Amino acid sequence: MNAIAGNYQDLQDPKIVAEIGCNHLGDVEIAEKMIRTASEYCDVDYVKFQKRNPSELLSPEQYNQPHPNPANTYGETYGAHREFLEFDLDTHRRLVETCKRWNIGYSCSVWDMTSAREIASLEPEFIKIPSASNTHHDMLRFLCDSFGGDVHLSLGMTTVEEEEAILRLFEDSGRTGSLVLYHTTSGYPVPFEDLVLLEIPRLKEKYDGVVGSIGFSGHHLGIFADVIAFTLGARWVERHFTLDRTWKGTDHAASLEPEGMRRVTRDLRNARKVLAVKPQEILDIEKPQRDKLKWQPSS
Repeated sequence: MNAIAGNYQDLQDPKIVAEIGCNHLGDVEIAEKMIRTASEYCDVDYVKFQKRNPSELLSPEQYNQPHPNPANTYGETYGAHREFLEFDLDTHRRLVETCKRWNIGYSCSVWDMTSAREIASLEPEFIKIPSASNTHHDMLRFLCDSFGGDVHLSLGMTTVEEEEAILRLFEDSGRTGSLVLYHTTSGYPVPFEDLVLLEIPRLKEKYDGVVGSIGFSGHHLGIFADVIAFTLGARWVERHFTLDRTWKGTDHAASLEPEGMRRVTRDLRNARKVLAVKPQEILDIEKPQRDKLKWQPSS
C-alpha cells in the first residue's frame, strides 16, 4: 500500500454536529423544531446547545453594560440579554427527550462550573468546552472526575502553552482517551485565510493515539472547507445551525440554514466513500466497459 493510501486506511465515518447554541431565540418550541429539522432533513448525528450562568461568568460591570450591538440584543443590559437566551435545566431535560424522539444525539457546551454540574447530571454522550472556557481548569478537573462521557474541547484563541497545559490536566486524570480536540478559529464569520486548516494535521501528528479524536468547528461561510477539514484528519465536524440567517443575534450570520447543513452532511459522507484504494486492478463496475471498449492488441 502506498504512503498516501496508508494515511486513509483507518479513516472513520465523519460525525456531524449541528450547533444550535442560542440560535433558538430563547424559545423552546423553536429549539425543538430545529432538532427535528436537523434530524429529519439535515440527517446530522448530533445537535448541540449552550449552557451559561451569566451571573457567574460576568462581572457586575459586564452584566449591567449594554449589549455591544444593540440590533442583536434581547435585553436592556448584556446580562439580561444572556439570561433571556438561557434555558434552565428542566428545559434541557425536555430537549434531551426531544432528541430521543427524533433519533439524534444531544450535547451541550458549558461555560462555567454551575453549567457543567447541571449538564453533567443529564449524562449526555459528550459535553463540549468552548474556546472561551478551555483554561477553566477547575471545570475541566470536575468533568474529568465526575462526568463519565467524552469531553470535546475547542482550541480557538489558545496558545500552544495553554493547549499543552490542558493535555497535562487530562493526562493527570487518566482521561486523554475520552478527549476530542477541535481546531477552530474564534471569529464570526471567519474569512477563509483565517481558517488555517493545516492546524488539523498538526494536532493529528502531535496527539494521534493520545486523545480520542480530532475535530473541526467552523464559523466560516460556505461548505467546501468542511470536506477539506475531514480529509486532513478531522473526524468530528461542527457547524453553527439556524433556521434563518437573518434572525436577530450574533451567531446567525455565521450559521448554516437547513439546506446548507444538509449539503455538508451529504458531502462529508460522500467524501468518506471516495477516500478508498482500489480493491482490485479492474473494478467490477469497469468490467462491462472494458469488455466493450478496451482496445486489445492483435496477437
